Amino acid sequence: MANGSRQAAWEFFGAELKRRREDAGLSQSALGIRVFVSGGYIGQFEQAIRKPQLDVAQRIDEVLQTDGFFERMCRNLIDDKRYADYFAEVVELEALATRICEFAPTLIPGLLQTAAYARAVTLAANPFVTDAYVEEIVTARLERAGVLKDATRPEYWVVLHENVLYIPVGGSAAMAEQLDHVAALMRQRHVLVMMLPYAAGAHAAMVGDLRLMEFEDAPPTAYTETSFSGTLVDEPAVVMRARRAYDLLRGAALSPEASLAMVESAAEDYRRCASTT
Repeated sequence: MANGSRQAAWEFFGAELKRRREDAGLSQSALGIRVFVSGGYIGQFEQAIRKPQLDVAQRIDEVLQTDGFFERMCRNLIDDKRYADYFAEVVELEALATRICEFAPTLIPGLLQTAAYARAVTLAANPFVTDAYVEEIVTARLERAGVLKDATRPEYWVVLHENVLYIPVGGSAAMAEQLDHVAALMRQRHVLVMMLPYAAGAHAAMVGDLRLMEFEDAPPTAYTETSFSGTLVDEPAVVMRARRAYDLLRGAALSPEASLAMVESAAEDYRRCASTT
C-alpha cells in the first residue's frame, strides 16, 4: 500500500472511530478510560495523527461492540511486509517524533544506513531470499531515512558502541562509505552521534538496542529490540527508566568532537584496506 493510500486509510479509521464513539454516547475521555489510554490519545487516533497499537484497537472493539472492525483495519494497515510486525508501528511513529534518541550496540541504525550496508545486513539474516526481496527491504530502509531530510526533521541523538566501527559489514569499501556517510551527517548537524568506547566497560544497556521517541502532543515511547523481537511501550514508569539508562549512556560516551574523529579515523582505515585489496 502506497504511503498516501495508507494515510487515507488511517484517516478513515479515525473518522469511523469518531462516528462509532459518538453513536455510543462516549466522550474521548470516557472511551480512553475504558481502553486504558488518555482521551488525548483517542483524539489523535481520530485525527490520524497517531496510530493505535493492536491491543488498543482490540479493546476499542470490545467497548464499542464493533465485532472486530478496528482490529481488522489495524492489522491490515500495519501489515507492511517490508518490516517485522513488531517494528511497523515504530516506523509510523518516526515520522511524528520531535526527538529520537537511539543506542546501537552492534550495527549502524537503520536511519543512518547506506544501501550497501543495509544490503549486507539483510543478506546476512536472509541468505536464501531473492534479489528482489533484498532490494525491497533496502529501499524501505532508505525511505525511512528521508525523515532526517525534512525541514521538520526530529532531533536525532545516537550513541554508537565502538563495536559498530569494527564489525566489517559488507567489506572494507562498504564500511568506508557507511562511516563517511555518518561523518557527513554529523558535520552537517543533522544528527548528534556520540561513541561509547570499549574503555567505558559495562554500561546501562547491555542487552540490546534502545530507542526513545518524543512527540509534540503525545507521551514519549521507549522501544527495545533483540534479534527476533521488539517491544514498544509508553507506560510512564518504564519510559522513565529507559530515559535514565540513555542518560547514563550519554554520560559514559565521548564528546561529539572526539566521536567524529573516531568515526573518520575508522573510515580512513577501511579506505586504505579497500585500496590494497
